[in-house]
Amino acid sequence: MPVPSKERVIALLSDLVTSRGFDLEDVNVVSAGKHSAVRIMVDREEGIDLDTLPSLSREISDIFDAVSDFGDAPYTLEVTTPGVDRPLTEDRHWRRARGRMVRFKLENEKFDARVGHLDGRSLTVVTRDKGVLATRVVELDDVVKAVVQVEFSKPKADEMELTGGVVEGRPAPADNDEIVNVETPEEGSDK
Repeated sequence: MPVPSKERVIALLSDLVTSRGFDLEDVNVVSAGKHSAVRIMVDREEGIDLDTLPSLSREISDIFDAVSDFGDAPYTLEVTTPGVDRPLTEDRHWRRARGRMVRFKLENEKFDARVGHLDGRSLTVVTRDKGVLATRVVELDDVVKAVVQVEFSKPKADEMELTGGVVEGRPAPADNDEIVNVETPEEGSDK
């Protein structure tokens, strides 16, 4: 397969991907000697289950096999979703990230906040500083970079309430009985 251009792959796949209810997030085409790799990244509002991507991958492979300008050389096709390290850049990324913790980089500031409601080009976020919750509005035009953070525990219910609720398929707030308070030994204690 001669290495197709990113633009050619997008032109071939846009209608199919859209008709199946996905957004074509990115295309990456790499030549590795006689073997090429084509990585297609898709996403959609309701998330993607494990059975969906193999079906879409077969349909994409059929499209590639049907065009003559790709030739007969071997290639690897990967159909995947963007990882959490993908920068949030589109309105749909912000909507899907509601309730998620995001690391923001503005021109003169860096901070972590939980994504709330998107209103045009303004995003309400929830911050926690020394245990105190607050909301703040961030103008998307001021965001230099924003990336979802991996969380190993469920978000707290009070934070999630301020974000406007959980987006389906996203982490649910922790129940109060799941929150564990760890006692620390008193100063001077030999425990």
